[in-house]
Amino acid sequence: MPSISEFYGIKIYIYYAHGKHKASYFHARYQGFDASFSIETQQVFAGQLPPRMVKIIQIWAKTHQKELKENWELVQKRETPKLIQGADND
Repeated sequence: MPSISEFYGIKIYIYYAHGKHKASYFHARYQGFDASFSIETQQVFAGQLPPRMVKIIQIWAKTHQKELKENWELVQKRETPKLIQGADND
């Protein structure tokens, strides 16, 4: 599963487990930590990351919410998601 964005050592992934999830979300990995974030609210709903990284990801996700939603629609159709600029390039 390729990442759609990388910044500050964080890798962002988006994929769809067909038939299992209805809410839109993405995954973030950082130094052995893994968490799932809601695209709509930017809140962590599964997993854990250091608090500082959660804040960085939430700000990034809010800034790129439209692109995340577009990628969510792509993966639901089994299409390849597009890369999104990282927070260190904004």
